[in-house]
Amino acid sequence: MINLEGKVAVVTGGTSGIGLATVKLLLEFGADVALCGRDRERLDQVGNDLKQAFPGRRILARACDVLQPGQVAHFAQAVHDELGNASMLINNAGQGRVSTFADTDDAGWENEIRLKFFSVIHPTRAFLPQLEQNEDAAIVCVNSLLAVQPEPHMVATSAARAGVMNLVRSLATEFSPKGIRVNGILLGLVDSGQWRRRYDEREDKSQTWEQWSLALAQRKNIQLGRLGRPDEAARAIIFLATPLSSYTTGSHIDVSGGVARHV
Repeated sequence: MINLEGKVAVVTGGTSGIGLATVKLLLEFGADVALCGRDRERLDQVGNDLKQAFPGRRILARACDVLQPGQVAHFAQAVHDELGNASMLINNAGQGRVSTFADTDDAGWENEIRLKFFSVIHPTRAFLPQLEQNEDAAIVCVNSLLAVQPEPHMVATSAARAGVMNLVRSLATEFSPKGIRVNGILLGLVDSGQWRRRYDEREDKSQTWEQWSLALAQRKNIQLGRLGRPDEAARAIIFLATPLSSYTTGSHIDVSGGVARHV
């Protein structure tokens, strides 16, 4: 258990899945948390639910598109004004694009590269002045195992993810004199809205989620035999975002259930 009382954390893409699981863990450990997303209605609902579940915590939920630098700047200012300087930034926004080289046009490449890079660049740029004011500041980027183990049916996402992994290493080097650590996690298959939608579209409607996801894990050769849970990824994020990993920077934690083939 770690005590994060008095600390302020920021989570982009914090209204569902891994982002929301991370928000909840941060609140459980005592941090005050700001989260953002693009769906204002969902943000309001999630914000209200969190305030009821964690009445002693300060929670800021704001609509923000991380690809719009002006919106991110306003979000950062709101965090400073209402919660204080952030000491933890979790860059979690973004999702994968299923496409091969043959069916990915220039616009598809540009959109995917822009999403993966600027969903990290804009929040990092906006919150950097706040992070610099804390002695134990940290940035964590939620990345994918595709960065080191690309898939041909996700060619644009794989390439962009590899670039983000490189970016994390570069930021860690540049920010280390400021006392800011930068790390990331590499996700395998985690139970998410994306997989739930694919489950809803399954051909065999007699299959339960447990049966369908078990078959998926077997096809993907996941050694632990199942999909990951959002809270399992969140725990890795918490480790990297807090002094629990005070001597770690420029690194990535593999959260893939053993599906990784790299050493």
